Amino acid sequence: MTTDPMILAKMDAAIRAALEEDMPFGDVSTMAVMPEPRPGRVQLICKQDGVVAGLSVFERAFQLIDPAARVERLVEDGDAVTVGQHLATVFADVRALLEAERVALNFLQRMSGVATYTARIARVLEGTGTRLVCTRKTTPGMRLFEREAVRLGGGHLHRYGLSDAVMLKDNHIDAAGGVRQAIEAARATAPFVAKVEVECESLDMVREAVDAGADIIMLDNMSHDDMAEAVALIGGRAITEASGNVTAQNAAEYADLGVDIVSCGALTHSAGILDLSLKHLEVLG
Repeated sequence: MTTDPMILAKMDAAIRAALEEDMPFGDVSTMAVMPEPRPGRVQLICKQDGVVAGLSVFERAFQLIDPAARVERLVEDGDAVTVGQHLATVFADVRALLEAERVALNFLQRMSGVATYTARIARVLEGTGTRLVCTRKTTPGMRLFEREAVRLGGGHLHRYGLSDAVMLKDNHIDAAGGVRQAIEAARATAPFVAKVEVECESLDMVREAVDAGADIIMLDNMSHDDMAEAVALIGGRAITEASGNVTAQNAAEYADLGVDIVSCGALTHSAGILDLSLKHLEVLG
């Protein structure tokens, strides 16, 4: 998990917002059964095979209510886990265990689901030299967490957002009047350290992007034969990225083309959750 203080602060803000959303005026159920602080513990149990990710975020949800909360881990982020496995034990004020339970699990289940889906596709590309990356097709407000889950699942990261790099997509190209015009406009205005990527949907666009000096060329929703021809046409003069309906079933076909990158929006927009549960709560004192 990251140790960057700025990123951790942003994550804290998102976790606090989720806790406030879940109990805007306190937790009436917990106050009824546990009006005073008492130490307790509860077990994190796996209910589905997959890859766990987000244990630090899970722990932080409890700590934002009870700063003394701690999680004793039996597994680490990125580990494969199985049904019925005891993954960790959470120690905290019983009120914190009850109040943060759903939010902590929501983050952990979502991140573990993304990591599980990512690992499935990453295994297909292992050893090919082609890297699997995520996209900006993330759940609003969850990008930091979902990107971290992709990394923990064995994937790699594309640009974080619109400020990171130039990516000229179809609408940018239409606005500029063509591929060459869009690239020239980007070179004239973007910092010299910024890469310029161009999304191409045809071989003619690829030729124009190569001639105009694009750093990265995305081959978007092309047929297998057209992609193969595009890679040959580019001939190493730009980084190649294949995109469009990538799945565990067809990922190997993209790698066989020799592309450098395969980007997959499904890692974050279509991954489900990994089913996890907090069970066997005990009051210790």
